[in-house]
Amino acid sequence: MKNPFKISGPGVLIAAAFIGPGTVTACTKAGAQYGYVLLWAMVLSIIATIVLQEMAARIGLVTGKGLAAVIREHSASRIGKLLAVVLILSAIAIGNAAYEAGNISGGVLGIEALGISGSVGGKFNFWSVGIGALAAVLLFIGNYKFLERVLVALVLVMSVAFIVTAIVTKPDLALIFKGSLIPSIPKDGILSVIALVGTTVVPYNLFLHASLVSEKWQGSKDLTAARRDTYVAVILGGFVSMAIIICAAAMEGSAITNAADLAQSLEPLFGDYARYFVGLGLGAAGLTSAITAPLAAAYVVQGCLGWKADLKSARFRLVWGIILILGVVFSSLGYKPVAIIQFAQIANGILLPIIAGYLIWIANKEDLLGQYVNKTSQNIIGIIIWIIVFGLGLRSILSVLGLI
Repeated sequence: MKNPFKISGPGVLIAAAFIGPGTVTACTKAGAQYGYVLLWAMVLSIIATIVLQEMAARIGLVTGKGLAAVIREHSASRIGKLLAVVLILSAIAIGNAAYEAGNISGGVLGIEALGISGSVGGKFNFWSVGIGALAAVLLFIGNYKFLERVLVALVLVMSVAFIVTAIVTKPDLALIFKGSLIPSIPKDGILSVIALVGTTVVPYNLFLHASLVSEKWQGSKDLTAARRDTYVAVILGGFVSMAIIICAAAMEGSAITNAADLAQSLEPLFGDYARYFVGLGLGAAGLTSAITAPLAAAYVVQGCLGWKADLKSARFRLVWGIILILGVVFSSLGYKPVAIIQFAQIANGILLPIIAGYLIWIANKEDLLGQYVNKTSQNIIGIIIWIIVFGLGLRSILSVLGLI
């Protein structure tokens, strides 16, 4: 830890997880439709992510257990334990399967943005199988340090691609600062705010982080290192997301619906290089999320069912394998993941406030964490974040159901 800005650790996997194709698309739409106005929503999302992920990492490091296991063990009654297990298993497992299709499809879009089509017969796309196979190989190796190095490399590729693209668009710095610091919701912009928060503050990342810290460090003595890792990686991820908004803002008013459109729209600014930078960034985003979503689901199932932590166990591999296969199937056969992504949004809207509530509750249990319980300031910030995610989650559910 001689270099305080070194990106190496579970924090990188968390950043890799939340900067997926969903984040790229949400940021692209926000920038294209509203310019720099919604940058504050991303700043808010990053603050919320740091606060919640720090709690999750602290719980995992002090207890030596995953978040799902801690919630299961400390629920007051059998009914409470059963309810917690069923809720977490169904929402995380099904939600991750839904998002996995979007992750792999996003990676395919990135490859095809480079001009390399994988479509066969108009429906089947072999790039989906290729991305799924690569993710499976990396997960099957079962070596945390190796997986960490791969994701560090992919995050760096993604970061350079999007940040360089943002710089080349020569953005207005004054407007960037204004959009980042002054909250403003334009007409019909609330759904974009919900999307930005929902794709950054991800429930499964809380479980993933609590489990991964024990793979990297040994107990509470390494809490300072874990916090530093979280802050640096999440803030870097936030800069990448903001860079995507800034890129899209350069084409404000254009008919941009996804990152592939963004690449095409930026070509007048700096030629074919737009396609390569955006393609590499989106491809890396898809692959990183295609790895972390199944991994998180496996950790959640392991914690809920009380399995021994082992990346190489057959049961652990079976869980992430099922999630990965479902994602490949839906992506490779050309199914548009809109319906399942909408279902995942409902699951996210229900799960995030509940998991955040569990997180704050456990982070205040002295019998579990001792001196490492939340400070008053952390509780105040945590409760404010909970109110915000509850309101946005409710709004997201009602919107998906067509009730507002």
